[in-house]
Amino acid sequence: MLAYYSQGNEDARLREGEGRLEFWRTQDVLRRALPTGSARVLDVGGGSGVHAEWLAADGYDVEVVDPVPLHVEQAARPGQVTSRLGDARELPYDDGVWDVVLLLGPLYHLPRRAGRIRALSEARRVARPGALVAAAQISRYAGLHDLLRTGRYFEPGRPERTAQVLKTGHLSAGGLFTEAYFHDPAEIADEFTEAGLRDPLPHGLEGAAWLMGEVGTYLDDPERRRHVLDALRSVETAPSILGTSGHILTTARA
Repeated sequence: MLAYYSQGNEDARLREGEGRLEFWRTQDVLRRALPTGSARVLDVGGGSGVHAEWLAADGYDVEVVDPVPLHVEQAARPGQVTSRLGDARELPYDDGVWDVVLLLGPLYHLPRRAGRIRALSEARRVARPGALVAAAQISRYAGLHDLLRTGRYFEPGRPERTAQVLKTGHLSAGGLFTEAYFHDPAEIADEFTEAGLRDPLPHGLEGAAWLMGEVGTYLDDPERRRHVLDALRSVETAPSILGTSGHILTTARA
């Protein structure tokens, strides 16, 4: 994981091209769930600070904790965000001190369920009672959909490796990504509940829009982008199509 993210590509992924759909939909879901007024936000696994940046601009007091030294350096660049090295499974904070805790990256880099439960439990521990805790997952079916969309599914060995991911959720390191765990949408709520979090609600971020060949063009046009975001919002919690999204964002309460 460290080798993959030390390449420095993560910052641009959400600021350019089709990755903007995930970025804008994450903003959309969070802005409806975040507390109004000032609040202290802990961005666990916050990467280069791409989300911390807009949270700080919205008036929140934001701190990023991330295991990648390059990300910690990048997150501090705007000057409005504090950043430090750390592990989602062992957060260096006292109990109940944060108004919001975000985990927009850690869960899919923890291949074992015990590690994911521990990270969610740590988020609950450092959050004040009733605080928003939100965490991102990659859909179990994201790899299959993306490979079919791009035509890479037909490369030698791809169908077999994809079938293994569909069966177990585990993606081996190497190739297009690092070692990761892809969630079946049906298992997400149980992990949150086991960690002591209340009222977990998964939101599909990209829906089927990311599979459309012209989505990049739609995002470039402000009016079409507005319609796309409105459409995705209308179906974001529909259980029957959650797995269509590449990414899922689950909100809950400590």
